[in-house]
Amino acid sequence: MWRIDEIDATILCLLQDHGRIKRSMIAEHVGLTAPSVSDRMQKLEQRGIIQGYHAVLDAKQLHHDITAFIRVSVDTSSRYQPMLDYLSDCVEILEIHSITGEGTHILKARTRNTASLENLLSRIQAWPGVTSTHTSIVLSTFKESRRVAVEPERKRRSRTSSTSES
Repeated sequence: MWRIDEIDATILCLLQDHGRIKRSMIAEHVGLTAPSVSDRMQKLEQRGIIQGYHAVLDAKQLHHDITAFIRVSVDTSSRYQPMLDYLSDCVEILEIHSITGEGTHILKARTRNTASLENLLSRIQAWPGVTSTHTSIVLSTFKESRRVAVEPERKRRSRTSSTSES
């Protein structure tokens, strides 16, 4: 497993906060040359730590006014993969998670209105093996983020060892 050092952690944090930041600005911030930063970024991409660069869009301004979480129950695990393939092709589905508790999966969906949500639910409920769905419509969102905490390897080790010493 590849270790994240302090410079890589700083680069990752800068990219999460400012995806369009110029490499020269990152280089200035971390005290390296732009080619060195480019090399580090390329290695982070190759290792799958950086999975892509995306614009964050305001769904409401694009008239996708409904956000819903849909709990889905599937009757057998043999039906999971075909269902996941189907759901992955639905543009309204933003996230798919396998869960414990009530249901087998939880989906995050965004639709234009309640009629399009109803249509999506009808399609999901008609899928072979789906035994039930339970939907919660979001009224307000106070935080929505894909940001991940990044710590250099050294800090993670010291935190783990101090916990085990207690």
